[in-house]
Amino acid sequence: MRGAVLHAPGDIRVEERADPKIIQPTDALIRLSATCVCGSDLWPYRGIESIEDPTPMGHEYVGIVEEVGNEVEHIKPGQFVVGSFWASDNTCEICSSGYQSACVNRVLMGTIGTQAEYARIPLADGTLVPTPEVPSNDMLPNFLAASDVLGTGWFAAVAAEVGPGKTVAVVGDGAVGLLGVLSAKLLGAERIIAMSRHDPRQKLALEFGATDIVEERGEEGVAQIKEMTNGLGAHSAIEAVGTQESMMQAIRSTRPGGHVGFVGVNHDVQLSGDEMFMSLVHLHGGPAPVRRFLPEHIKLISDGTIQPGKVFDLTLPLDQVAEGYRAMDEGKAIKTLLELS
Repeated sequence: MRGAVLHAPGDIRVEERADPKIIQPTDALIRLSATCVCGSDLWPYRGIESIEDPTPMGHEYVGIVEEVGNEVEHIKPGQFVVGSFWASDNTCEICSSGYQSACVNRVLMGTIGTQAEYARIPLADGTLVPTPEVPSNDMLPNFLAASDVLGTGWFAAVAAEVGPGKTVAVVGDGAVGLLGVLSAKLLGAERIIAMSRHDPRQKLALEFGATDIVEERGEEGVAQIKEMTNGLGAHSAIEAVGTQESMMQAIRSTRPGGHVGFVGVNHDVQLSGDEMFMSLVHLHGGPAPVRRFLPEHIKLISDGTIQPGKVFDLTLPLDQVAEGYRAMDEGKAIKTLLELS
């Protein structure tokens, strides 16, 4: 099969990879209908995360089940399925508490690589959720978004305890931040402040439900949020980047007693104990338990309530994956969808 492989920073290629096979009796094989490039894929692409050997890439996926292991009970060949970027059994104590991304048997799909024609999905019964029917091609972006960025933005909003009557500051205008805006809207936030400097992303944030745009970053951005909230700060903040600046901007934009939901993949973030002690801000986040939200998100997508696939503003065939990475790295695309013929 064809699949994307990262050889070195900036060197992503589509090449022949071995066809996946059932390894464990709980596995499923799927033929991908669509896959995509994630913002977190850019960390190794930029050399910020090191790789030692050529590495298959990708962790977001939707497709048709081709084959299942002999212990798979609920997932059937022919179903169209959406899965999380963490495979999980969905039965252990941690999964049962709603944190499937910390399942005791979890498998990171990025170690398998789903920017490819086919993929082996471990723990298929716990990981995959079928849609009511095989969707039309125009619905693929919406369901693909549910594999990661929708659930991640949603988890950030839930972790930030977004709700009716609250003001939310969203730090980060990539796909996760934008879908954090959408999630905050659906969860009933009264005011949603999107922090963005990019006109196309600002427009999509407003379409998703943002009420205000703040272009300033760092301490200037914090000061702007404080000015807009009578000096108090937002009730909730969503951190969707993962840098020192974005984390501190989110924390400092939040009022005492408020909540920060952080889902940006952390890179060298350090927090001052003294500052955290005095801030009286709650922090919660980490790798999103996308599987917790998949049934609800599939329903919201299927009935037309939400269209999270709008975050895909560049569509390319799999063979042009290098251009997809380049466009996102240079800020020319929010998120690249890769078509499979």
